[in-house]
Amino acid sequence: MYRSGAVMAWNVFKFCTALRGLGSIMILLVLGVVGVTYYALVLCNYGPALTSGGLDSLIAVLVLIIFHSLLGMLLWSYFSVVFTDPGGVPPNYRPLVDQERGEIDPLEASEFGPLTTPDPTNARIRYCRKCNQLKPPRCHHCSVCGRCVLKMDHHCVWVVNCVGALNYKYFLLFLFYTFLETMVVTLALLPHFLAFFSDEDIPGSPSTLATTFLAFVLNLAFALSVFGFLIMHISLVSANTTTIEAYEKKATPKWRYDLGRKRNFEQVFGTVQRYWFIPAYSDEDLRRMPALQGLEYPSKPDLDAQEF
Repeated sequence: MYRSGAVMAWNVFKFCTALRGLGSIMILLVLGVVGVTYYALVLCNYGPALTSGGLDSLIAVLVLIIFHSLLGMLLWSYFSVVFTDPGGVPPNYRPLVDQERGEIDPLEASEFGPLTTPDPTNARIRYCRKCNQLKPPRCHHCSVCGRCVLKMDHHCVWVVNCVGALNYKYFLLFLFYTFLETMVVTLALLPHFLAFFSDEDIPGSPSTLATTFLAFVLNLAFALSVFGFLIMHISLVSANTTTIEAYEKKATPKWRYDLGRKRNFEQVFGTVQRYWFIPAYSDEDLRRMPALQGLEYPSKPDLDAQEF
């Protein structure tokens, strides 16, 4: 029985290794979908319509402006997720100590019960047996990355990276702009898609028509799937939790990090409104909001007091 369990664990880690190699392919797939969409919308349909004159030209200008604006924000957000480290545990990390009580700060305690720690007499300290190091609050080990990630939400194959404390906002913006972009493309190509089923002669070469058809189907599929993920993550942000925590805190009736929707939102997006819709933070927020750095998180005082 033990041997089969060991083989199963070995196979899981081999699968995690395969996911790392798959990630590069997924980036090419994303860029491929963007390329097909750009060719169908801009080069085949609305680009040529610019010279038509009248209402058609006006609509083409409007569609192209919206499309390129959203595409720029989508790519900016996407590559911000890809190239931003989600946050790792600093070398020689130690939990904060309450000087008055001489105990570990409640924010550094285990949120979900006792864990195996280097000191069996203090089960409040979170410890990773795989990394052999202490873990900050809300930190989890990623088997794909092979390390602990601050406020880990999940490992995303589409971005070849973990989604954690330092790039979660960028991931949400990527979902947001992807949904808007795919919806705009779907609506813009809808008349051309419906033309396939009409008795009218459709202008364009067979390859142009096939690309338009494919772009419409791909963008509609992405719009519907991303919408579901976007709704799920909106609910997570409103409760100040992550995908992993939402599953684990089922046994916890009261969530200490739920500070109200407004403050929960600010814990991810910051307080400066002009930065809310771009993948960046203001220097002011980075200085005065430790939660954006992934190591310290404010919590409800009444729930902290109940632990003592």
